[in-house]
Amino acid sequence: MNSIYRKILLNREAKHKMIAVLLDPDKCRGRVLSATISAMLSSQPDFIFVGGSHTLAPTDTFIDLLKEETKADVILFPGDASQFSANAHAMLYLSLLSGRNAEFLIGQHITSSVAIKNSDVEVISTGYVLIDGGKPSSVEYISNTKPIPNDKKEIALSTAVAAELLGMKMVYLEAGSGAIHPVPSEMIEYVANGLSLPLIVGGGIKTVEDLTKAYDAGADIVVVGNIIEQDPFRVNALVECARNYGKYEEIDEDENE
Repeated sequence: MNSIYRKILLNREAKHKMIAVLLDPDKCRGRVLSATISAMLSSQPDFIFVGGSHTLAPTDTFIDLLKEETKADVILFPGDASQFSANAHAMLYLSLLSGRNAEFLIGQHITSSVAIKNSDVEVISTGYVLIDGGKPSSVEYISNTKPIPNDKKEIALSTAVAAELLGMKMVYLEAGSGAIHPVPSEMIEYVANGLSLPLIVGGGIKTVEDLTKAYDAGADIVVVGNIIEQDPFRVNALVECARNYGKYEEIDEDENE
């Protein structure tokens, strides 16, 4: 089976870094949506994540449009059970492990589980770990949970390893939409070195330098969102960075052999 998760594992094994663009149907509309699709046609990300902490707009038609206009895998990034759509290629089945609110640990999952199982959507269980990004995030407010302080890498690792031992397939370190600063490189590296699962990092990634630092530290997939809403064509440089990451090192290694 050529699943999206298998593709992620194969890319990770080959040390190919991946990039995802996060689109919120409430914010990405009209001209912003048109410009974003246009930008992604020339610089296609690996994945398009769809969702948000407080998305009210229907996701079905939004996902259908993205599938029609782009070739990227469309993956649900749901804030709650109401955002489920059977039209997506896959979904991140998120459990907010950094919080202690049972509703986002298991409650929303129970609400949507049967509908999800009866669909053809590929389910990728993911440990969701909120990290302090320098200002209160929508996730923090909606979930009524506190993020892990960004200097507490030991807590972040313990939380990530708990996800692994619980049988989850990926871990997502999230600084929150519009974070002042992204997840620190030191924390990413510490978690990546102690984890056997693919690692997603998002929140506060605004520049090629931010993206490169996350990759250097050990992120397998980096998510960009808020900056794309502000400037859709910023995706061109970010996708190019992901595509070329590590290529020069591979060329140097080949020449030295």
